[in-house]
Order: sequence, then structure tokens, then C-alpha cells
Amino acid sequence: MPAQFRKKLVLYLFGIVFIIGFLFLVFNENGLIRYLRLQNQLKEVEQEIRRVESENKMLEAEIDSLSKKIPSKIERTARERYQMIKKNERSIRVEEK
Repeated sequence: MPAQFRKKLVLYLFGIVFIIGFLFLVFNENGLIRYLRLQNQLKEVEQEIRRVESENKMLEAEIDSLSKKIPSKIERTARERYQMIKKNERSIRVEEK
């Protein structure tokens, strides 16, 4: 075999091995595509965790204020959540369009 042919053959084989290796790293079961997909899922889950933690803090504050038996807070909660009214009061509902 001539030396020039051998160099081309080695170059082509190296290129093919490099391409196959690159494709394997990108598309295999634990490849780059899966890694990027999992990173996106992780970000979404972290956002959901932050949202739920914020909601929990808000609910804990509400529980705390209700457990201290603050009359104005109890009355407000009863009126807003349970549509309760005092005697001789009328309830007016406003509907938005």
C-alpha cells in the first residue's frame, strides 16, 4: 500500500470513529439529549417547589392568625370563604363579565 493511501485510510477511519463516538454521546440512553431534557424537568420541578413553599407560608400565616382567635380575621374568613352573614344583613353578589 502506498503511504498516501494509508494516510487517507487512517484519516477516514478516524473521522468515522469520531462521528460514531459523537453520535453515541448525543443519542444514547444517557446522552446529551436526555441530559438536557432532564435539566428542563429539574427547573420545572424547582419552580413548582418554590410555588408550593410560598403557598405553604401563606397558609401557615393564615392558620396562625386564626389560631390566635383574632375576631376580625375570623369574621373576614367566615364572610369571604363561607359566605356567612350576620342577622339582618343581606348578601350582594357581584358577577364579573
